[in-house]
Amino acid sequence: MEDRTSNSAPSSPAATTTSSPSDVAVTLPPPSAADPALPPRKRRKKQFPGMIPLHRLRILRHPPSSSSSTQPVQYDPPPPRSAAIRRRGRPPSSALRLSRDLDVEALIAIAAGFPIDSLTEEEIDSAVIPVLGGPAQVNYIAVRNHIISRWRSDPSVWLSEAQALESIRSEHHPLVSSAYSFLLRHGYINFGLAPAILSAPPRPPPSTPPPTVLIIGAGLAGLSAARHLLSLGFKVAVIEGRSRPGGRVFTKKMQSLSPDHPDISASVDLGGSVLTGINGNPLGVLARQMGLPLHKVRDLCPLYLPDGRPVDADLDARMETTFNQLLDKVCRLRQTVCDELSASIDASLGTALEAFRKAHNIATSADERMLLDWHLANLEYANAALLSDLSMVFWDQDDPYEMGGDHCFIPGGNSRFVHALAQNLPIFYDRTVTKVHYGSDGVIVSTDKGQAFRGDMALCTVPLGVLKKGCIQFIPQLPTKKQEAIKRLGFGLLNKVAMLFPHTFWDGNIDTFGHLTPHSNHRGEFFLFYSYTSVSGGPLLIALVAGESAINFESQPPMESVTKVLDVLKKIFSPKGIEVPKPLEAVCTRWGEDRFAHGSYSYISVGASGDDYDVLAESVNERVFFAGEATNRRYPATMHGAMLSGFREAANIEKAVIRRGLESRKGGMELRNDGLDLKSVGVGKDGAELGNDGLGLRNDGIEKDGVELGNDGSDLKIEGIEKDGVELKNEGIAEEAASLAA
Repeated sequence: MEDRTSNSAPSSPAATTTSSPSDVAVTLPPPSAADPALPPRKRRKKQFPGMIPLHRLRILRHPPSSSSSTQPVQYDPPPPRSAAIRRRGRPPSSALRLSRDLDVEALIAIAAGFPIDSLTEEEIDSAVIPVLGGPAQVNYIAVRNHIISRWRSDPSVWLSEAQALESIRSEHHPLVSSAYSFLLRHGYINFGLAPAILSAPPRPPPSTPPPTVLIIGAGLAGLSAARHLLSLGFKVAVIEGRSRPGGRVFTKKMQSLSPDHPDISASVDLGGSVLTGINGNPLGVLARQMGLPLHKVRDLCPLYLPDGRPVDADLDARMETTFNQLLDKVCRLRQTVCDELSASIDASLGTALEAFRKAHNIATSADERMLLDWHLANLEYANAALLSDLSMVFWDQDDPYEMGGDHCFIPGGNSRFVHALAQNLPIFYDRTVTKVHYGSDGVIVSTDKGQAFRGDMALCTVPLGVLKKGCIQFIPQLPTKKQEAIKRLGFGLLNKVAMLFPHTFWDGNIDTFGHLTPHSNHRGEFFLFYSYTSVSGGPLLIALVAGESAINFESQPPMESVTKVLDVLKKIFSPKGIEVPKPLEAVCTRWGEDRFAHGSYSYISVGASGDDYDVLAESVNERVFFAGEATNRRYPATMHGAMLSGFREAANIEKAVIRRGLESRKGGMELRNDGLDLKSVGVGKDGAELGNDGLGLRNDGIEKDGVELGNDGSDLKIEGIEKDGVELKNEGIAEEAASLAA
């Protein structure tokens, strides 16, 4: 899901160059056009499961009457709205106010991923209460919800344990301490980029000297884990193969090179782009802390036939209902399979949908079939997979945990999160990890530069596609169970064509519009367009390529792909008298060819299940840990899922150190010389403190004053970014040059 910049020569408006094998940049001067008027259409949107109200939840705050008893007091839930109307001027009772407060706090905790009336597995594993069940558990849940709600009300501040105790009776301090410690260690509170959070001192390390963790990959999972581990008192080093942070989250600055439009530019997310639900989303917390606005993705999505005519509204609504009914029939079938046979009996979602379509004689006309194909392509987009590869039984196993609230864009792109998270972290760029040795005394991570990093533990955050390709050799081999989970899970493909135009010729009041195709095997080719004009800073359109088309797309010349997109746009807008200009620049992603990703995001393939996400997340000998969206059963294939997995593994690493009672080695982490002339930057005899986190790297048998790290001629200062504008290269998106005649 990313791309690379192409440096076109300013002297030639149509010139393009490539920096590597994975996307296309095209620059062209265009004519002008008028604005169209597109018919609105409400897109089908997956609904967030309704929040469950609390019933008779025990609370710990003082009741209105004085009582010395420490027993919790029960209050009935608030009555229905109609029954709660009171006479003017008469305030609600204290009991009612408290019950309402508890309801609100519970809803906030649910949005953050906590169950309404039970403990999470993490809480049980952490022994937050001595005995499960009974009043202690109910009281703990109320305390936990209160602490989450209080911090989420203002995430720009650091919430102390003393502040958390203010609203709770002092005799319940043990419960407050337990809940506060759990939430803090697992990254549910006091995380992010607010000044008060960044300036907070780290917790005492779990052992002395502090353990060292080598983090493989500087995507959202690796960056969030690094920050959280530092806050827990660890030392970290992040090893990244690309020349930039972010992984599959990458914002490219597109710039006009036409002399007629020299000032037009825009920022586009070529990888992860949409915050899929803002309620409880940790990226939403970061946006609040950074003062970033959110742009709600509007639901209107007009659809157009291949000849450019708008789809008939009645036919559109009828086929959308039919599509939903098909999915319902498949859901009933799989329920029968699970109840009467076995969940191990699986088939592809595509096969089941097609069988029901034929059995019920659905979508017999050409227009009906094209509309149904559009919905199927949208489903393939959501899963980055062909429907023929998706598990009928488990493809949507994460639906109950979907984040609620609006789907949003971040103006300026999601790399704003990435660069803020990466700032001042010790990140070693342009170092591709090739081997991970692990044993009872620690880990050694080797790179293609001939370097070896030694630490107490390693956290692997590379995409599932990299693990599937076997790009990293683990010594000893990973357990058979984990290898089988890696094979079973799917890792799909989604590609994009981003185009910068001289002006907006489409309706600026919508964020999406769709295009139908008469060929079912091409249904995912440019089936959906995203307008980025309102968030990118310029007139920008993105065409999505999903399903089988996303695979074929990578073998097409980029010039051919851009020409096809322009032909689609001309068929839609030319009948309205609107001329489609040539793009000033165009970029085609090639995520399948990206050697640092080998695809876009994970899905549950036929024969796999949500259990495989859990298996992939398991540590190996408590030395090698795993994070990333493909290790998050609840939130796979999402940016927030990757971020949350980083927090999860940071907490798991701390627990592993505590369990093992690690006695760290002298300098923590060693950088060994494997045949290269290696030195530390500006250090003396015994190595150097690289970055601002006290990470000590030691040279084994290297000259006393150290030499430059790496052998690539770059003077690197490990601050989370390359120093002094070192050229970004090998960004993981293969680029191909293309030019279109003006």
